[in-house]
Amino acid sequence: MSAVSPARATALRVVRRVFEQGAYADRALRAEAEGLDPRERALAKRLVFGVVQRHGTLEWIVSRHAKGRLQPEVRAALWLGLEQLLFLDGIADHAAISESVELAKPGPGHKVVNAILRRVQREGIELPADTDPQGAAIRHSHPEWLVRRWWDELGADETRALLAANNEPAELVLRINTLVPVDASQLPPGRREDDALVLDGPFDLAGSPLFAAGAITPQSRAAQRVARFLGPRPGERVLDLCAAPGGKTAHLAALMGGEGDLVAVEQHTGRAGVLQRTCERLHARNVTVVVADASRFQTDRPFDRVLLDPPCSGLGTLRSHPDLRWRVTEAAITQLAALQDRMLQAARGALKPGGTLVYSTCTISREEERLVGDERFQTLPHRDGTDGFYVARETP
Repeated sequence: MSAVSPARATALRVVRRVFEQGAYADRALRAEAEGLDPRERALAKRLVFGVVQRHGTLEWIVSRHAKGRLQPEVRAALWLGLEQLLFLDGIADHAAISESVELAKPGPGHKVVNAILRRVQREGIELPADTDPQGAAIRHSHPEWLVRRWWDELGADETRALLAANNEPAELVLRINTLVPVDASQLPPGRREDDALVLDGPFDLAGSPLFAAGAITPQSRAAQRVARFLGPRPGERVLDLCAAPGGKTAHLAALMGGEGDLVAVEQHTGRAGVLQRTCERLHARNVTVVVADASRFQTDRPFDRVLLDPPCSGLGTLRSHPDLRWRVTEAAITQLAALQDRMLQAARGALKPGGTLVYSTCTISREEERLVGDERFQTLPHRDGTDGFYVARETP
């Protein structure tokens, strides 16, 4: 194992945790990659996210080359090798093969890894065409049920473009927190759009003094549009009904200039603690965190504006949450839609007459689109370069 790079050894541990223990890829990577230098950490992330994203495709390839049952560590090493050979640029074939073989040792399965990878290197792979949902699911590595759903809702061309975009790296975006004075010269290089900064390249966010000071925070361009769509004003009474982990809450506070009454609701005490700490780091001092069930929330002091960003399937965020595509089920979407309806009823009950309500989900699922008002927009990864969101606004 001494010949294996720290990045590949880390990637193997994370991939096995994801598919054998049900771990979340981003959380497992954060834990396993602690202590790696930035270059090794970046490579480990590329490997892990690539294997998790391409799992369906990789398994299709393995099923056509491997005979018999493979040990979990052998299968994971094979996935990593295939990902590097077929889908990652800048990695030499000999390194991809030799280190994947080492990862599969000391058992005899390393011989299988060596044989399959060398055959793929020689002969290549011809994936099914994406002319129908079944072929598209294999070629672009998404569950077939999801491909069929999008095929019906968006059409074949849009679906193919969306599937391809979901396997690309997510853009790196920060929100500049206007509650904290910061000199523009201190910011990392990037393109500015309102409070959003689209970074030109990798950035050590956790090690940045600006992050520690609350001057910047990660948030996609689509997510940043949500708070602006609600349009809160200084001095108003505003409700964020499903607030954790707090990114949109803190953005609302910034748009209010820190003035007014911003109530942030979260049902689970642990997540409420995360929400509170997020608001403290981002200097959102006009926020009051309330632990309550959003679907049953009631108040005798109605709000000028209400944001409802309820639990959803998250299918608009597959680039940054690669394992989510394998976790979500059709049954879960139906259950979520019913919960969203209950929460929407509570949100409307908390609104002043003539107030403004915004409903937002980070998903691409017609079943989860609530018909709220006449003003709405949708972002799509392949079209807008950011997360997929559905956002609607009404003023009763």
